[in-house]
Amino acid sequence: MKSQATTICYLLLFLATECSHYRSKIHIKDGDKIQHPEGKPKTGRIQEKCHGPCITFSNCSQPCAQHFRGEIGFICNQNKWQKSTETCTSLSVETLFEDSNSASRLSVAAASIPLHILDFRAPEPIESVAQGILKNCPLDYACITDVVKSSEATAGNIAFIVALLRNISTDLSDNVTREKMKSYSKVANHVLDTAAISNWAFIPDKNASSDLLQSVNSFARQLHIRNESENIVDELFIQTKGFHINHNTSEKSFNFFMSINNSTEGILGMLEIPRQELWKLPPNASQAISVAFPTLGAILKEAHLHNVSLPRPVNGLVLSVILPDRLKQILLTFEKINKSWNARAQCVGWHSRKRRWDENVCETTLDIRHKVKCRCNYTNAVMSFSILMSPKFIDNKVLDYVTCIGLSLSILSLILCLIIEATVWSRVVTTEISYMRHVCIVNIAVSLLTANVWFIIASNFNKKAQDYNWCVAVTFLSHFFYLSLFFWMLFKALLIVYGILVIFRRMMKSHLMVIGFAIGYGCPLVIAVTTIAVTVPGKGYVRSDACWLNWDNTKALLAFVIPALVIVAVNLVVVLVVAVNTQRPSIGSSKSQDVAIIMRISKNVAILTPLLGLTWGFGIATLIEGTSLIFHIIFALLNAFQGFFILLFGTIMDHKIRDALRMKMSSLKGRSRAAENSSLSPTNRAKLMNR
Repeated sequence: MKSQATTICYLLLFLATECSHYRSKIHIKDGDKIQHPEGKPKTGRIQEKCHGPCITFSNCSQPCAQHFRGEIGFICNQNKWQKSTETCTSLSVETLFEDSNSASRLSVAAASIPLHILDFRAPEPIESVAQGILKNCPLDYACITDVVKSSEATAGNIAFIVALLRNISTDLSDNVTREKMKSYSKVANHVLDTAAISNWAFIPDKNASSDLLQSVNSFARQLHIRNESENIVDELFIQTKGFHINHNTSEKSFNFFMSINNSTEGILGMLEIPRQELWKLPPNASQAISVAFPTLGAILKEAHLHNVSLPRPVNGLVLSVILPDRLKQILLTFEKINKSWNARAQCVGWHSRKRRWDENVCETTLDIRHKVKCRCNYTNAVMSFSILMSPKFIDNKVLDYVTCIGLSLSILSLILCLIIEATVWSRVVTTEISYMRHVCIVNIAVSLLTANVWFIIASNFNKKAQDYNWCVAVTFLSHFFYLSLFFWMLFKALLIVYGILVIFRRMMKSHLMVIGFAIGYGCPLVIAVTTIAVTVPGKGYVRSDACWLNWDNTKALLAFVIPALVIVAVNLVVVLVVAVNTQRPSIGSSKSQDVAIIMRISKNVAILTPLLGLTWGFGIATLIEGTSLIFHIIFALLNAFQGFFILLFGTIMDHKIRDALRMKMSSLKGRSRAAENSSLSPTNRAKLMNR
């Protein structure tokens, strides 16, 4: 039940949660045609799936298509064969240098590249990749770029290229020039293309993405900058910049603008070195280098935070920085890729040794709709940074205590409210209006009590471990009863207007009951049934990570938000009408009368605000970017304790109910005494009377 107050806010106002996964933005689906960066579709490796019986969790494999070495692995899931791994590769160390100008083709093999990745027998003589590059293109490494760029980005080829880059960064990282960095980045750019991202999931070695990032950072560390400031690499999916810095350098920053999906659409990223950090440098010149990746966050998606059960998508550039060892702190600004996600951003750094995102190295200093600012600690192990998105809640102990205590007290208060109403019912429902008023109170209490119970069940419902239909059922019931709460509040507001404005013509109680139940339960039922009927066939009714109305795919959440907000607005007008009618100024009224009028208005507004659901309107403030924690605490107090407020203002503060309770207590005392007297003997009864 952690942070339930903020989650309750979502039930009314959360218009984007958690949100479509980043993969849906830049990934292609399994089995689609892979689009080569130059526009040529490469589909030669696509094979039919396994034949024969599909038994759950069974495995099979198929050979790759012609001209590819390796195989495609499949696993049976829900009676369907689904691709799980792929090692199809058309690249080899031999093919890297097949266009060499040497008299005979240079046959080489990579002693440091695992043979299970290459999956072929290399011809003699065997030499290393480093020797092949040094013989053919020692100045710029350009001899391998054309072969790599013309290859299809299969999972096997990606694994080969990652191993190739790792070997180059290990064996050829001495005296890295701008030309070498350009060639190296062109090779990396090929496997960072958006068209290649979906294939990373099928590489058997799940550390390949981490190896790529580490290799690029290691190679960039050895880069020597010639000019004071220069743009070194400007590829579509990898950019590198650098400049000289020293003790007297003013505050420096790297600014990146990189496109997504091969389009003109772009996102910004900025890395700053504070002036107080630069003071730590000696007078002689040092250098700072930064590398930016727009798609690497999606490639690293398999990595989890420590103790986090679900991955959190990256929603910005991945920025790497290579600084002198004396510098320890940097400032970063990330523009969000998906600005519609109503989710909390967390600044993180990639820990190269632990191979995961580490949130302890960064502090989020600003999180607004379009951008996030971070303050991060730079170390040799953590030199790449980005932002992760997670469900938006305020992780605060005060909110946790307020929510737990408030919901517990509300549930007890609602039960007590129903007991009191049942006890005094016959004494307080003397007129049509009073009868319908108490019908409203009872149904508001029942709806809120039931909705809270279903909400607690839904919030602790592990969707992945349970059946989808159960999640749909829980969501439907939560949706229906929360809507019923608001529609009964609407009917109560209409009843107040009816009591004020209609004096001489009164409706029959039976007619009022029909209207009340039609509004209180009929309207919510129509909305809830229509919502589930429209969205369930496409499985767009519930969210992917929780049992509540979907927003990302079908906008089903609007079926709750729109009615609730409209009712809150209507009820606010009713409160204003009540305040105006309560005033009734008279000629020559005294100051004491004016004070009494103000007190009467304030009392009516205070009573009606929780009974008509106006406290839910305070949730709007919690959605404003940069809202102070105090607004979240106020909202949690008002709504977590709503059941208690209904008991207090709807039941206990009603003088007719208090009088009825006194009479009931007096009647019970009288019966108790009568029963006691009847149990006494005549002699004892006479003695008692003589006293």
